[in-house]
Amino acid sequence: MSKVKMKIDEKVIETESGKTVLQAATQAGIEIPHLCYHPRLPGTGACRLCVVEVKGARALAASCVLPVSENLEVYTNTERVRKARRLVLDLLLSNHPLDCLTCEMAGRCDLQRYAYELGIKETSFKGEKTNFGVREREPFFLRDYDKCILCGRCVSACAEVRHRYVIDFSHRGFATRITTPYDLPLLEGGCEFCGECVQVCPVGALVEKGRIQKGRNWETKRTQTICPYCGVGCTLELHTYKNRIVNVTAPEGVGVNRGSLCVKGRFGIAEFVNSPKRLKKPLVRKNGKLVETSWKNALKMVAARLKEIKERYGAQSIGFFSSAKCTNEENYLLQKFARAVIGTNNIEHCARL
Repeated sequence: MSKVKMKIDEKVIETESGKTVLQAATQAGIEIPHLCYHPRLPGTGACRLCVVEVKGARALAASCVLPVSENLEVYTNTERVRKARRLVLDLLLSNHPLDCLTCEMAGRCDLQRYAYELGIKETSFKGEKTNFGVREREPFFLRDYDKCILCGRCVSACAEVRHRYVIDFSHRGFATRITTPYDLPLLEGGCEFCGECVQVCPVGALVEKGRIQKGRNWETKRTQTICPYCGVGCTLELHTYKNRIVNVTAPEGVGVNRGSLCVKGRFGIAEFVNSPKRLKKPLVRKNGKLVETSWKNALKMVAARLKEIKERYGAQSIGFFSSAKCTNEENYLLQKFARAVIGTNNIEHCARL
């Protein structure tokens, strides 16, 4: 792409043509507040929080949809811009619960952060508030309609990233909310429960059920790792509290998945890792019953049985099954053991099917 030179807050920026002012500012380390914009989604200019002042223009412009151009000059933090942003936040808070003390997104909520930065303590617009309540019938997450700021991120993520088109805006005016056609359960609407909508939500409107009252955001430890469910190798981030996984997210722009996950990766890990039914020690069968034993005894017994079967029936009577939940190194060692030690090519893998 060709390069253009422009100024942001009197700082000369060289960036690629085709980018927006918000993208150029972010690339240059200049933060512009935004709610409806997300790096993986197309800009919509809906929330108007990212407005900037353009030299020579009468009106403020939404930086998430304003394309860069040669010699363009914008200002991101003038008093006029701050006043406009305060008004936007004031209007949003006029129809938003102020329950940050108990909200699961406290400490990670963009609305809360920008209100703090601009000094908004409460709304100056008094009047009726929506009372849609919480939708709890979905299996993995809650949708709190009253906390939804109608930024449209979840709608765009479902359509533009996952191409499912399960949810959209319904009704008009004060009654507007985001739902499925005919207000059907998500499963009946074709949802795969990938959690993309939960990932991009900037407030507490979409929250995983498994993380409710399992520690505040600043109390959880984040550990980046690889999803164990299949061979794709998606990068994910485990949120742990008191040595227990409370929820899983995907770091934006990292790994092969770039922030996306499937239903198993996002909602299936904490449940099986924390399950009391998980085996913690190897089991051997004695008198028809499985009893716990040490790894040393278990491996000794397996080695003896493999040797016995090979000597009696031959190497081709033995087969090995591997799993995509194992690492590449573990799978390599298994097939090496099968071929070089046992002498068989009878190897099967779940990812092959």
